[in-house]
Amino acid sequence: MNALMPVYARADVYFERGEGCYLFDDRGRRYLDFVAGPAVAAFGHAHPAITRALTDQARRLWITSNLYKSHGLEHLAQRLVNRTFSDTVFFQNSGVEAWELGVKVIRRHFSATGRPERYRIISFDGCFHGRTLAAIAAAKTDRMAGGFGPMTDGFDRVGWNDLEGVRSAIGPRTAAIVIEPVQGEGGMRVAAPEFLQGLRKLCDEFGLLLYFDEIQCGMGRTGRMFACEWAGVAPDVMCIGKALGNGFPIGACLATADAACGMAPGTHGTTFGGNPLATSAANAVLDLLLAPGFLEETERKGRRLEKRLAELAGRHPGVFSEWRGKGLMGALKCVPENSEVIDALRNEGLLTIAGGGNVIRTLPPLIVTDRQIDDAAEIIDLVAGKFASSGARLPAARAAAAC
Repeated sequence: MNALMPVYARADVYFERGEGCYLFDDRGRRYLDFVAGPAVAAFGHAHPAITRALTDQARRLWITSNLYKSHGLEHLAQRLVNRTFSDTVFFQNSGVEAWELGVKVIRRHFSATGRPERYRIISFDGCFHGRTLAAIAAAKTDRMAGGFGPMTDGFDRVGWNDLEGVRSAIGPRTAAIVIEPVQGEGGMRVAAPEFLQGLRKLCDEFGLLLYFDEIQCGMGRTGRMFACEWAGVAPDVMCIGKALGNGFPIGACLATADAACGMAPGTHGTTFGGNPLATSAANAVLDLLLAPGFLEETERKGRRLEKRLAELAGRHPGVFSEWRGKGLMGALKCVPENSEVIDALRNEGLLTIAGGGNVIRTLPPLIVTDRQIDDAAEIIDLVAGKFASSGARLPAARAAAAC
């Protein structure tokens, strides 16, 4: 067995450095990075402002403990509170840790308010909240949960964009509804605004908490600070991660004062979460993300990517059956196996990533230029043309359908 536990089928390429939207391998070849982490390097690789913030902090202090106060930690929390629905924030090392904390906040809320029997959370087909035992229990897919049973109890899965299905699933033990406003790993499916609005109404009607997972779709990825803003819906609890540190590990759980009413000293903790290095990186990210005009420009570039993906799907129906996504969070549903398309794109110098439903995801840094979006589209067009002309390695049934 390899010294690295074989839980990833890693591509045969070694990256040694990055610059903006490009990665360079150990042979000096340059790749246009439309994976970015995935969706982590919102400001690309080696961004000078984030690098400077980390370097300056590293010279002063790396770690103390959450037993003591921290100016950087408090400043970051207040900035997120000021910009969101939330009243309080707790920082973790990753998105899935923040997601797990959200589950604890929800359960503790109902326990503290005298309703401990309400602990179940409704989740959705195609969801991906991470790979902890609770997160895979929420997803309940064979691919993630197989062999890890018995599953953690407490999750009831319903159909995507199925409001009546959600209503039917609500029972006397239901505590909350958890949803990604845009599913990333699940195939880049966008929740309809009226669906998110309907979930908010159901939560208000039945006294539930609404929990948004914006680990991948948040932090400007769709052209708004958070994807739920497109629907005009505020949750009670939200988890974020990935782009918050632009590659330095950090996640956060945000909540209203009411939702977090059960959280008190001793109910949760972390050794590394919210350490000085992580908060320095995240504060530098917020400086850039909240700069005047940045999100508006990201929204404009997102529309450009959407347009190019739609054109590619229309031009190559035998290779791409549809395009999906929102803003700089796009995908093409493949007719060939998505892994074959991803390999072919990488050979041409473009990095993409797979998603559920046989899609390839395009997740460029938010600093991507119009020219780089067009360059990516040209590479996809080139590769799709080769698949279309040769039928290269198309599964027989799909090849027949494509004809």
